[in-house]
Amino acid sequence: MDMRHTMTGDTNGTLGRREVLKGAGATGLVLTAGCVGSDEEPAETSTPESTVYEIGMVNSLTGSLADFGTYNKRGMELALESINEVGIDGGTLEIIVEDSESLPDAGVSAAQKLATQDQVPFVIGAVGSGVSTSIYESVIEGSDIVQLSQNSTSASLTDYPGLLRMSPPGGPQVQVLSDVIAEDGNGSVAVAWVNNDFGQSQRDGFLEAWGGEVAYESPHDQEQSSYSSVVAEMANSGADAWVFLTYQEQTALMLSDAFSNAYEAAFYGSDSAKGPSVLENTPSGSIEGMKTVEPSAAVDQANYQSFASRFEEAYGTAPTSWSSFAYDCVITAALSILTAEEFTGSALGGTVRGVTASPGTTVTTYAEAVEALDGGGPDAIDYDGVSGPIDFDENGDPVGAFQVFEVSDDEYTSLGTRSA
Repeated sequence: MDMRHTMTGDTNGTLGRREVLKGAGATGLVLTAGCVGSDEEPAETSTPESTVYEIGMVNSLTGSLADFGTYNKRGMELALESINEVGIDGGTLEIIVEDSESLPDAGVSAAQKLATQDQVPFVIGAVGSGVSTSIYESVIEGSDIVQLSQNSTSASLTDYPGLLRMSPPGGPQVQVLSDVIAEDGNGSVAVAWVNNDFGQSQRDGFLEAWGGEVAYESPHDQEQSSYSSVVAEMANSGADAWVFLTYQEQTALMLSDAFSNAYEAAFYGSDSAKGPSVLENTPSGSIEGMKTVEPSAAVDQANYQSFASRFEEAYGTAPTSWSSFAYDCVITAALSILTAEEFTGSALGGTVRGVTASPGTTVTTYAEAVEALDGGGPDAIDYDGVSGPIDFDENGDPVGAFQVFEVSDDEYTSLGTRSA
C-alpha cells in the first residue's frame, strides 16, 4: 500500500498515548471545510496541497526509561525541523509517537497500533532492548515495515538482522567499562543487573570481559519495592567496585541505600545507570567519583556541535548521546523515503542501509544530502550523522565509540572518548 497521502486537515494533536509531530517547516496545509462557530465557506488558498509522509515511533514517554524518552523526543523534534525546512521532494514528514511505557507488552501494543491502524511502513523504536526485540518478533518480522531502534544496546539484537539500531551494541561498551574499572586499580567487583534481556546481555558481556574477581553478581527485578537486600549483599561481598547494569531509577535507589548505611565502594555503571534522575534522587556528594560508560556521539565534529547548540537553545540543556541517536534515526528515515521508488516497507528496506554507507558522497546534514543526491539513488550519499558514521553492518549494527563520564560536584564530567 502506498502510504503517501495529501494532507487536507490538521492532524496534529494528542490522541490517548499518541502524539503526531511535524517540524516547524511543514507548510502547504489545505483547510478543511468549515470552522467551528462559522457558517462561512472557507477561503480558497493558493498554497498547493503537499504530500505528507507518516512514519511511527515507539518511545518511552512514561515508565523507568522516560528520561531517555524525553531526550529522544527532543532529538526527533530537531530532526523534523531540519527535514521539513527543506522538504522531501516537495512533501513533509510527520511522526506518530506511541508510548511503550518502558515495557515490552505495552511496546508491542503501541507498535501494533502503528502497523494496523496507522499503516506506517517505517517504525523508529524502541527504548530498551527487550522492548525492541518484542516489537520485532510480534509485529515487524514478516511484515512490510522497517524497524530502526533509537536506543537498544543488547548484544542479542545482533541475532535480528532485520532489526536495525542506531546505538552501537553493548558488548564493546561493557568491555570499555571493564577496562576502566581495572585501570582504576580495582581487583574485585559486585555486579547488580536488571533481570531482563538488556541486563542479561550486559551481565554476560561484562563477566566475559572482566579479568578480576567477581565477589557478587545477581539479578533484580525492575519493579521491586525495595533493593536493600541487594545493597546489603553487595556490601557484604567486600568488593572493591560496585557495578550497576540497571536503570536510573533502580541505580538511584541502591546508591541512596548505600549512602544511608555508610557503605563504601567505588561505583561504576553502564549507560542506563547514568542520567539526571540519578543525580536528582541521590544525596548531594554521595556518588562523587562514580564512573559510567555510554555510547558516544561525534562530539568533536562540526555537525554535532551545531546540533548541540540548537538543542541547548531550544531546551536549555545539553543533549545526550540518546538525543543524537534519535535525531539520526529520523534523518535516516527521511533520506530512505527520499531515495525510495515508493513509500512502502520493502522499498524503504532497500534504501535505509545505502544512504548511510560508502561509497557515496559523505554528507553530514539533511540539506547537504538533498543537494548531493540531486535525484540520485541511495548509493549516491553516505550520511555521517551527529552521532558519527553509521554504516549498518549485515546484522543491522552501526559502528560506534564510547564516552567515559565521572561524577564531580554532582555533575557528569566527560573523561574522553574511547573504543573497545
